[in-house]
Amino acid sequence: MFALILAIVLAIASPAPATTVTGIPLDAPWKVTVYNLVHPGFKHPAWGWQHAERNYDLAMELAKGDGLTIDTDVLFAACMLHDMAAFPPYQGKGEHGDVAAQKSEPILRAAGFPMEKFPKVAAAMRGHMYYSNPGTVPEAIVLHDADSLDFLGAIGETRMISLTGADGESAARQIATLRTFVRDIPPKLITKTAKKMGAERVAELQTFLNDWQRETFNGQLP
Repeated sequence: MFALILAIVLAIASPAPATTVTGIPLDAPWKVTVYNLVHPGFKHPAWGWQHAERNYDLAMELAKGDGLTIDTDVLFAACMLHDMAAFPPYQGKGEHGDVAAQKSEPILRAAGFPMEKFPKVAAAMRGHMYYSNPGTVPEAIVLHDADSLDFLGAIGETRMISLTGADGESAARQIATLRTFVRDIPPKLITKTAKKMGAERVAELQTFLNDWQRETFNGQLP
């Protein structure tokens, strides 16, 4: 809760930015507060603030492509906080989307979020992983697909390889995970736009995996 209090103080004391790094409108005080909490507070090469912001931008692109009407308040809150359980002091037991749905409620309430919309935020958080069922809430569907796409393509490669860490003997485990993504994620995509993007990103990722296999002498020297 200290991080939230600090974010609120910073939001009051500092000139409010008009947009995020990629131009997402911070058109309500609560959005400024949440963004100040997440950026740069949530630091991680795979699921830090950049991932949250990419998810929002990509989810909006998917919504536009499929003609879905999106409540940007719901989407912003869900995207920015859906992986918050990875960061102290917001960890908890259980699926991280469920934990985020629990831990985000008091944070959004204190920030001034219109809480009548929170059930949709919680639904999006709980259903954001590619293996989850996002249900029928449009914001949950596009977050699910955006988060899934962020495991594919060049960004998927970068995110997974980053998990090797400086002390890792090799990236073989992360490569194996990427292979499962190529197999498992495309059938889980829901929107037509995501399916098209997914096919393109899978092809890109498969090329990388083929090159890796060859350049490591058929995986013998990862």
